[in-house]
Amino acid sequence: MADTTEKQHNFNCLPKQVSLKDFNRHIRPHLSKRQKGPKPKLSSYKIFNYILYVLHTGIQWNQLRTRRNEIHWSNVYKWHNRWSKDGSYQKLFEASVGHLLETEQLDTSCLHGDGSNTIVKKGGMP
Repeated sequence: MADTTEKQHNFNCLPKQVSLKDFNRHIRPHLSKRQKGPKPKLSSYKIFNYILYVLHTGIQWNQLRTRRNEIHWSNVYKWHNRWSKDGSYQKLFEASVGHLLETEQLDTSCLHGDGSNTIVKKGGMP
């Protein structure tokens, strides 16, 4: 029987939205900014939250409806695509894991490897 004093873990608490304070502190430093052209009309904070909404709900990008049509869905997708390809999400992930490790919030006792993409050499042992 498990000890009742153990921490209760909630593994189903993926964020649906990030506060401006948390975005500026933890996320913004890792996202690339536009190098050329005009400044985006919408802040990266709002764009990031629209991306989280699409990823959380699983809707198609072209089904995204923004408040007061402040930005077209294709522009939200372009930012998501840019951050995905330029390594911004990778930097963000690595920083978050580092933060969890530093603050002793990372519990590696429950990590499970997934071998579904493991390459097996022909003629190897079954």
